[in-house]
Amino acid sequence: MDKPRVPFRQFVVKLHSRCDLACDHCYVYEHADTSWRGKPRAASETVLRRTAERIAEHAKAHRLNAVHVVLHGGEPLLVGPVGIRRAAEILTRELSDVCALDLRIHTNGVLLSERFLDVFDAFDIKVGISLDGDRVANDRHRRYADGRSSHHQVLAAIALLDRPEYRHLYAGLLCTIDVLNDPVAVYDALLELNPPRIDFLLPHATWDQPPPRPDGRPSPYADWLLTIYDRWQRQGRPVPVRMFDSVRRTLDGLSSLTESLGLDPADLVVVETDGTLEQADSLKTAFDGAPVTGFDVFKDSLDAAAGHPGMLDRQLGLAALSGQCQACPVVRSCGGGLYAHRYRTGAGFNNPSVFCPDLMALITGVEARVAAETRQAGGGGGAGADLLTDEQLGELAAGYGGAGTVRAMARAQLELNRRLLAQVWQQAAGDRTVTAAWELLTGLDETAPAAVDQVLAHPYTRAWAVRCLSGGSADSGGIAEVAAAAAVRAARADGDRTSGAAAGVVVPVREGVLRLPGLGRVLLPGCREALVAPTADGFAVTADGATLRFDRHPGPDQDPRWQPLRRIEAPSGPFGPWSVLLEDTDPQRDAHQWPVAARLDPSEAGAWERGLAGAWEFVGTALPGYAEGLAAGLGMITPLRPAPGGRDISAAGRNAFGTVGIARPATAESLALLAVHEFQHVKLGAVLDFHDLFDPLDQRLFYAPWRPDPRPLEGLLQGTYAHLAVSEFWRARTRDQGLDEESARRAQLEFARWRGHTAEAVETLAESGSLTTLGERFAHAMRATVAPWLDEPVENWAVVAAQRSSEETRAQFLRTRQSGSMAGLGG
Repeated sequence: MDKPRVPFRQFVVKLHSRCDLACDHCYVYEHADTSWRGKPRAASETVLRRTAERIAEHAKAHRLNAVHVVLHGGEPLLVGPVGIRRAAEILTRELSDVCALDLRIHTNGVLLSERFLDVFDAFDIKVGISLDGDRVANDRHRRYADGRSSHHQVLAAIALLDRPEYRHLYAGLLCTIDVLNDPVAVYDALLELNPPRIDFLLPHATWDQPPPRPDGRPSPYADWLLTIYDRWQRQGRPVPVRMFDSVRRTLDGLSSLTESLGLDPADLVVVETDGTLEQADSLKTAFDGAPVTGFDVFKDSLDAAAGHPGMLDRQLGLAALSGQCQACPVVRSCGGGLYAHRYRTGAGFNNPSVFCPDLMALITGVEARVAAETRQAGGGGGAGADLLTDEQLGELAAGYGGAGTVRAMARAQLELNRRLLAQVWQQAAGDRTVTAAWELLTGLDETAPAAVDQVLAHPYTRAWAVRCLSGGSADSGGIAEVAAAAAVRAARADGDRTSGAAAGVVVPVREGVLRLPGLGRVLLPGCREALVAPTADGFAVTADGATLRFDRHPGPDQDPRWQPLRRIEAPSGPFGPWSVLLEDTDPQRDAHQWPVAARLDPSEAGAWERGLAGAWEFVGTALPGYAEGLAAGLGMITPLRPAPGGRDISAAGRNAFGTVGIARPATAESLALLAVHEFQHVKLGAVLDFHDLFDPLDQRLFYAPWRPDPRPLEGLLQGTYAHLAVSEFWRARTRDQGLDEESARRAQLEFARWRGHTAEAVETLAESGSLTTLGERFAHAMRATVAPWLDEPVENWAVVAAQRSSEETRAQFLRTRQSGSMAGLGG
């Protein structure tokens, strides 16, 4: 049999087929399917062992980095702590040499105790608890068979789970919606319990048994959810809400976090207590026997079950939906809703969701709110546009930007990088290598999100992603490099098994170099690929049958094949220390207009360390308005190859936030100038990612006083913004009483020149007629910054010389324009 298009990665293992509550909205016992009556009460050890063997077999065949197993029921705690431990032992033993195991349990919580939690702690079993809100809401459905409330017991269980020694096991709360409940009271009650995540679930229903719609309203479930969404948004989104996050992600073109939304293929199979393999449990609401496949773990492989028509139908995405759904404008967010909710007798599942009006109202409602957030931020839109306050935009408009402002920009850039990475993944979907790396990365994003963020924030992650997308072909190896670097960062002292990191990931070796973005590179000449796996203090690389082990922070006797990035800590000054990485290893760093330098030898690295220490001291004392932002946002410098003749060169990459390229100059003061100058370009580029400052349709070319060739409007804006810092640098030099005569005269001349150039360029921008309202604000603020400098005394000869230089540049510009050589210029 051919292998299925999408292997199973999620396994729901039923430990017990009965429940100690009698919830009247339960799809297992109260809806169409009655198969539970014929199932064994508890899964036997034989069933569990064979299930674990089948999962291991499947994971090995498909080279899965990790599998996700949910212990379920009925109520799984009915098997007792010993039964839970035995199931965990069997699963862990069978999968220990195959892949990582992410083990979870879903429970109503009423039996939860320290004995259970000690078992969960031993096997790192994450716990999700069902709770429908406050007592009034919860008692509407979640009662014992004799009518008693379960609310108090569940609250006690959650309090136990939230204790410091068990908090790491707390996965979140699941709440089934009843529109008769007060949405705010429900949300507030859940939020009070400090959950790591909240899941709101639509009640299971079909076209044969539609959901209640009080007062005949067309979309009461959307109304209920949007009431909570508005409160959640006003509070600053204090907790992840899977449904809301999924809508926002899918509107941005990213994957959904739940099977009830989006077009991602289903990868889940259920193992019943007798070992039979079934489709998703939610199908039990459709008709009696709906989830049945006819397969079981004793006689059939999981690949066989994956080939069942019902399984395949849920992997076809858009093609599996009804014609009405395919034509819907929100289909990529909605995905037709939960498969079970589409059922109608006679038409099967070829229908829209019975919640179609609610899904439409919810998605368009969230979309409208996201758009409103963007408009209120005064910007062009996109993820991150709402992260800058009006005050922060004011700081940036004047040419500066404190630590908080620059960190907000960095957060927006990180979100942009996430979106770009998701687009690369979508472009590469179907590549088996990409799938394995992506699975590892998404697992890490749940268990070690800070590690993933560090790699995605690496400046050349975006440069790589943009190259992939602009070139039209995905670089699957780049995804593996990102995943491997995140896994190494995420590794704990005892090894990270829950995320799949310990199993490692296969990474390409390009021209003898294995790239770990943000960490460094390993030289492996002659190799084509290598398996990278984290260790307690570093990582292991297996290539061509040999395994090498490296420390992330090696000592003086390090293996020369491992070339980590060097971190320089510039000593504390008035604004604290400045921590900078020297990036001389990443093949993607060639993102500037000048050639990059090769790996620095220890002597040159030492010269950089001394130069950066002096540069930071100068910035802190002479350019304090730039210091905070520089320390917060410029965390990396890419050494460039020295220019012929030794002239100073530097560059900022438009798609490399957080770094600049610099050829090390002769003095610390020059290094300070190059750093603040290029970081101005970085800051403005980040603003332009989310805010329109000018009309992009204006194709005119403009005079820039510092160069003879005409510039497009964005080029003029970038140059003007950068030269605010250049002007202020030379202004500070004119005040330095310790300069020799030649240096003092140069400072006078350069200050006179650059303040004049910058002021003239600001007026050209303001008079262009193409600035947006925010762009005009930037022009006005830049004018306000430079205007006082024009009144500061400068020696007359310097003013005359600066004017003469400006006139010569303008004459060259006019000759260029008259000769008709403007074609092809500007960029």
